[in-house]
Amino acid sequence: MNKTIVTLACALIGPLAFAQTSTTSTEKTTTTQPTTTTETTTTYTAGTVTTYKPGKTIVVQSNQGPVSFALGTAARIVNGAGQVVTSALTPNQRGRVYYTGTGGTRVVERVVVED
Repeated sequence: MNKTIVTLACALIGPLAFAQTSTTSTEKTTTTQPTTTTETTTTYTAGTVTTYKPGKTIVVQSNQGPVSFALGTAARIVNGAGQVVTSALTPNQRGRVYYTGTGGTRVVERVVVED
C-alpha cells in the first residue's frame, strides 16, 4: 500500500515539477528626429534711390550699377537712429538696403536712409 501511495503522489507531483514557465520581455524603442538648421546671410548695398514703388520694388544706384530689390510686407524703412520713416522714399535719397538672397531673388529686410 505504501508503494501505491508513493506512486500516486509521484504521479500527481511529477507534472508540476516539469511544468514550463514563460518569460515575457518588453523592449521600448524611441526615435528622435534630427533637427534642421537654416542659416541666412543678410548683406547690404549702399547707394542712391532711383526708383521706389512702396510694397513692390526699390532700385538703388550703387558702385556696381543699378540694383533692384523686392520689397516684402516685412520690409522696414528706418532712419540712422532706427526710427521708422513714414514718408515715401524719393529719388536721389541715399541709404543702405539690407537684404537676403542673391541675383533676382533679393528680398529687402530693411532700408536705412541717411539724414
